[in-house]
Amino acid sequence: MLADNLKQILATEYEANEVKRIILDKSKKSISQAKAEGENTIIEARSRADQEIVRLKQVADQNAMKAATDLASSTANRLATMHARSEKRMDAVAERIFERIRSV
Repeated sequence: MLADNLKQILATEYEANEVKRIILDKSKKSISQAKAEGENTIIEARSRADQEIVRLKQVADQNAMKAATDLASSTANRLATMHARSEKRMDAVAERIFERIRSV
């Protein structure tokens, strides 16, 4: 009876060790799969981030070009306005000079 109990205890310990080994193997596989999935997720996220960066750069370039065009247009308008004023002033100055010369 003692021998039977001892055999049963040893068999139970062996089964428990087998279950531990199986659980350990499954845990290792599960960890490996989780790492692989995590790495794939990171790669996908980086790819999406790179695509978003390219898109945002394009948008920024378009906005910069629009702002530069607006600034150039505004500058050209101001320059034309200043040129017209200077032409009027030159005409006025020329008239004054002519009047002074004629009155002398």
